[in-house]
Amino acid sequence: MEVKVFDATGKATSKKVTLSDNIFGIEPNQHAIYLDVKQHLANRRQGTHKSKERAEISGSTKKIKKQKGTGGARAGSIKSGTRVGGGRIFGPRPRNYSFKLNIKLKRLARKSAFAFKAQNDALMVLEDMTMTAPKTQEFIALINNLKLENEKVLLILGSKNDNVYLSSRNLGKVKVVTADSVNTYDVLNARKVVLAESSIEVIEKILN
Repeated sequence: MEVKVFDATGKATSKKVTLSDNIFGIEPNQHAIYLDVKQHLANRRQGTHKSKERAEISGSTKKIKKQKGTGGARAGSIKSGTRVGGGRIFGPRPRNYSFKLNIKLKRLARKSAFAFKAQNDALMVLEDMTMTAPKTQEFIALINNLKLENEKVLLILGSKNDNVYLSSRNLGKVKVVTADSVNTYDVLNARKVVLAESSIEVIEKILN
């Protein structure tokens, strides 16, 4: 699969790169994608939710009224969950939502995500960027040149570049990651995936 390489001015260069069919040309596995995204979102949950149950409510332990003879239901505590101001019945407790997935399945999910973007023409390759200092205006100009100003963009770099990251950090619709840390959720959450030229080799080395 051959793809044109664009430069920082948004113009297609004479270069073309060949993307591996083992990654970008497979039939996307929907269930693998579902499981990987589900795990990613579950692992992001703090799980610190908590409500007080009847044993944790402060209040008198005195019996409210006598057991029999009142004509109403028996009642022994103002802390009961059936009374106003009482504890929560079966309320949420702190818990860990994370779960395990096999590495092969996660690798298949990332391949499927890239293949899905390639099939829907939502993938483009950009020449490696060289920014000498963090400048958001320069980065905005790059996005405008690529005609992606109204799109949610994921930029994948071959290696860590603090200047590029800091230049994009303040932009709500742009996320910059390195090729060795990209995940299925980020790829699918973006409308357009922009691959730096050097990132392709890293992605293919990790996923093949």
